[in-house]
Amino acid sequence: MAAKHISPRPRRVRIGLIQARATPDPDDNLRRTLRAIRQAARQGARIICTQELFRSLYFCQCENHDFFRLAEPIPGPTTRAFQRLARELHVVLIASLFERRAPGLYHNTAAVIDADGSLAGLYRKMHIPDDPLYYEKFYFTPGDLGFRCFATRYARVGVLICWDQWYPEAARLTALQGAEILFYPTAIGWHPSEKAEHGEKQHAAWEIIQRSHAVANGCYVAAANRVGHERLPETPGDGLEFWGQSFVAGPSGELLAKASSDREEILLADLDLEALDITRTHWPFLRDRRIDAYAGLTRRWLDPAGPGANH
Repeated sequence: MAAKHISPRPRRVRIGLIQARATPDPDDNLRRTLRAIRQAARQGARIICTQELFRSLYFCQCENHDFFRLAEPIPGPTTRAFQRLARELHVVLIASLFERRAPGLYHNTAAVIDADGSLAGLYRKMHIPDDPLYYEKFYFTPGDLGFRCFATRYARVGVLICWDQWYPEAARLTALQGAEILFYPTAIGWHPSEKAEHGEKQHAAWEIIQRSHAVANGCYVAAANRVGHERLPETPGDGLEFWGQSFVAGPSGELLAKASSDREEILLADLDLEALDITRTHWPFLRDRRIDAYAGLTRRWLDPAGPGANH
């Protein structure tokens, strides 16, 4: 008698994204985030991600040396609090932090904490912006750990941070290491004076580019954004209106869950990890990549007139 085929047990996981308003008090932001994590865990979330730099207001709106005091080492007080909670609740946590690595050396870093409370590893933001009200190059050294995938209890996760989300290379290199879910802790919003003219297009581009990463790599994408209007006393103008709208996209780019534009929320989504293999075998983009033809991607620019051309 032929052996009966037994299908593998479905691998499903519920994830949670914490979309919150930040206050000027780092300790208050930490307490509220820990409460939100508990609530997400009670609702069944097993992997929970914070927004970018959740412990403070988005201080990169100006260049001010005083804000370096917000940074902390890793391991440090926040990671230890997250480790205790992860161990207690048996959840995987992704915490976006301002890392003080050494005197004069700071990073925008995500700590990945496994469900046993161990520190699975760090991802340091690779792409650092320098735009009006996003003066991150003043504060952050570009990441030097590369793009990483972390094998946690519930899934293989990759973490990229905010400005990284515009780069298909970052998503691809993380997915090629086996990441099933790409998490993007984020702090993005409108300049209020530009919202009427550019807001709709800006938000659409942000969502489309990340959903395209899900399609191109046959994986899930989860973006956790801030919400609320933040204006620093040190900064002239209207500050930033963070647009919220955290979301989770499936491997065909479909929206599985989406938060509001103006409220604090815990966004939950149920992911079927077994479906990724089905998607990738029906849309075999990874199979058909021409890795012999992509050397130009490591160059800054490909001049059609050749490297020695005079202009």
